[in-house]
Order: sequence, then C-alpha cells, then structure tokens
Amino acid sequence: MPNDHIPPEQHRQHAEGVREKAEDSRQDAEQDRGLTEGHRISAESGRNEAEEFRRLAEEAREVRDQHREAFETVREERERLREVGESARIAGEEARAAAEAARHATMEAVHATAETLRATLDNMKVVEEMRRTLRDIRDVNKLDPN
Repeated sequence: MPNDHIPPEQHRQHAEGVREKAEDSRQDAEQDRGLTEGHRISAESGRNEAEEFRRLAEEAREVRDQHREAFETVREERERLREVGESARIAGEEARAAAEAARHATMEAVHATAETLRATLDNMKVVEEMRRTLRDIRDVNKLDPN
C-alpha cells in the first residue's frame, strides 16, 4: 500500500506538471488556431483576389470583343468606302471618255459647219459671178439698138 499512496507534494508536482503540459498544449492549440485562422484569412483573401482577377479578365474579354466588333465595323466601312471610291473612279473615267467623245463630236460639227459655210460661200461666189455676167449681158443688150 505504501506504493499506492503518493505523497501530496509529489501528487501536487505531478498535477502541476500535467497542468503545465495541458497549458502548453492549450497554448500550442491556440497558436495553431491563430495560424489556421491566418491561413483561412489568407486563403479567403486569395479567393477574393482570384475572383476579382476572374472578373477583371471577363471585363477585359468583353472590352476585347467590343474592340474586335468596332474594328470589324471600321474594316467593313473602309471596304465600303473603297468600293464607293472605285465606283467614283470608274464613273469619272466614263465621264472623261464621254467628254472626250463630246469634244470630238463638237470638233466634227465645227468642221462640218466650216465645210458647209465654204460650200455656201462657193455657191454665193458662183451666183455673184452669174449676176455679173447677166448684168454685163443686159448692159450689152441696152447698148445694142435692135
């Protein structure tokens, strides 16, 4: 029985040692909880940052898509303007050809008018010559007593 009985001082020391171990374990657990809470907060912050990054990436994709659509609209407009410019160039070339043809037609008309005037002048000279001749003949007949 003497072994069954532990002196109170030893019992107190043993209890104090157990209490200190328990306190150390509690402090370690408290530190672990603090670290775990820090990790949880850090992980939550990381998740929030990742979500913000995902949201920003989505906004960037939307802006990129809008820019792509705007560039496509600009490209289509430039193509349309190029086609309009080509049509205007063709119309201008056709107008130039028509003006050249009109100039040639005008020159031909001027030449034809000049030829007509020359022929009319020649005819007028013939008529004038015939009048002179007729006048001369009349003058000769007036002198003739018959």
